Order: sequence, then C-alpha cells, then structure tokens
Amino acid sequence: MAPERVLLAEPRGFCAGVEMAIKALAWMVRLFEPPVYCFHEIVHNQLVVDRFRRLGVVFVDEIDEVPPGSVVMLSAHGSAPEVVEAARAEDRFVVNAVCPLVTKVHHEARTRARKGYTVLYVGHAGHDEAEGTLAEAPEQMRLVEHVDDLPEVLESIENPERVALLAQTTLSLTDWEGIREKSHAAFPELWTASRGDLCFATTNRQAALTAIADRADAVVVIGSANSSNTLALAKVARDAGCPQVVRIDGADELDLAALGEARIVGVTAGASAPEELVDEVIALLDPTDGVEAVPVTDEDEYFPPPRELRELMGTLDTLLALLVGADPASAERPGPFTADREADASLTLATLPH
Repeated sequence: MAPERVLLAEPRGFCAGVEMAIKALAWMVRLFEPPVYCFHEIVHNQLVVDRFRRLGVVFVDEIDEVPPGSVVMLSAHGSAPEVVEAARAEDRFVVNAVCPLVTKVHHEARTRARKGYTVLYVGHAGHDEAEGTLAEAPEQMRLVEHVDDLPEVLESIENPERVALLAQTTLSLTDWEGIREKSHAAFPELWTASRGDLCFATTNRQAALTAIADRADAVVVIGSANSSNTLALAKVARDAGCPQVVRIDGADELDLAALGEARIVGVTAGASAPEELVDEVIALLDPTDGVEAVPVTDEDEYFPPPRELRELMGTLDTLLALLVGADPASAERPGPFTADREADASLTLATLPH
C-alpha cells in the first residue's frame, strides 16, 4: 500500500566535505591510468565505493598495500599523522581529501596535548575518523563512546584544571550534549571549542529530520551501515518519537510491506548518500498525495579541491584547450577543472561510467 505523502527533509545527503572528496576522486580517475588507490573508503557509502571500484579505484586499509610511485588519495575521514607521512614516501603522488572540519579537530587535539591537557574524545571506537584523530596525541587522549563510559575515564584524570573535550564530527547532537554536560559538571574548567566540533551539516540534517519525525508514521533514513552520521539520524528519528524508523542503503532494501499502514513517510539521507538514492526511494514509495519538501536551512558551504589537485587545475584546463585545438589564452574561463565550485557531486557521480 502506497503512503499518502512523503515528507522530504532539507537539507539531506551530501555535505560539503563529501562533495569535495567525491569530485576530487572523480577528477583522479579521469586524470590517471588505473589503478588509483584510496586509503580507506573515500566516504562511507556502498554505492559510492562500488562505483569507484568499478572504475579502477583500489581501496586499501594499509598504506604499504600501495606500490611505490602510485597515485593515492587519503579519505575524507582524516588519517593518522604516520599514515600521511608513510603515504608520501616512496615517490607516491598523494591527494589528501580530509574534510576541513576534521582537520580542525586534529589541530585542536595537537594544540591541547602540547599545552598539557588530557583530551576526552567523544567518538566511535574503530571509526576511521576517530582512529585518525586519536593518533594525533595517543598518550593524552581518552576515548569516550557513551555517557556510561565517563565515570571510569574521569577517574583517570590527574589534573582537573587541564581537561579538554573534543568530538567526532558526525555524532548525534543529543549524545554529544549529554557527555559534555556531565564532563563540565565534573571539571568546571573544561575546555571545549567555542563553536563545537560537530559538523554543521550533521547538525543541520538532524534538525531537518527532527522537523518531520513527529509528523511521520515512519521514517526512512538512506545511508550505509558504517556511516556514523546516518546511524545518528536514525537515532534522532527514534528519539523524536517516530514509531517506525528504517535505515537502508537504497531502494532495493526498502520493504514496503513492512511500512504497513504508514500514511505519512519521512525521508532523509546521510551526508555520504547521493541524491539518486533518494530519487529511487521516493519513486518506489510513490505517494498518492505527492512529496512535501520541509526546508530547515539553506547550505551554501563550499570546500575547494585538495591542495594537491588545486595546484593542477589551471594547467589541466590549458591542456584541455590545446587538445581541442583552442587557444588557451582565449579559451573560456573557468574551464571544466577550475569550475569545480559549480559542479555537483551527485551529478558527477551519476554520470561516471558504471
């Protein structure tokens, strides 16, 4: 039975960091002969990873799996300092696609550690972003996954006046706030970043979902099971009181019968999920009364390509003009490479051969 209406959360899907990383890897598969290597999944989405894999990208979990002289991208989640150093050895061409917001947390971890702080890091054990951040100051950082972990961790603090609190950028806002409040109660001098560490896109998507969750009989969250921000969205919907919440990779996993008599279905997507997946889910739901977009805020943030690619963009536009017989001096500017800001990552991904 088709639902009457779909409530579509806005914003949803790709964030600025994911846009940057996907477009950068798309440029790389066009520029270099395969294989192009990538340390860890470029983003945590199965469709994205599978599509790049079919184009000759080899995803590895150890840098020593990348042959000397090869081309390698470091994922958007950030990498440990020793990984970055090892990647740049042996004449490899390295493109570091780390999200600038993750870089900010890495910087905060190093700075606080140098100043003698014990750094409490709120994140998920084993997650790529958490592992990369914890490696910035392993002797002075303590991982906190859940509020129940706090008592044991807090007992290990030797200097209560030198405690800092940082977070994985993709956490649920409610989880972060609960741990922050208890940590601050234990250490009144607790240092935290003035604007917080949670990614603006993460909090925006959670706010957008909250705006529809209490109106919906069911919520569909699109994104992969290893995507932290996707799992956080599912938790937000449940905490908002939505009676039925399902997390799916794509339309092929959506069981319409399981939605039962749901008249109003909310739909959102994690920050690593391309828009084509949203379109397919809505087409499958086929609501009898159409789709209602529910905007909460506009996002116009843009992260330029990684520095290693940015330095090549003008040269590549010049070479392209020469290849088509144009005069580089009079060729239209910006060319396709330097016009990265106008490019849409979901469209770029959808138009790659697959």
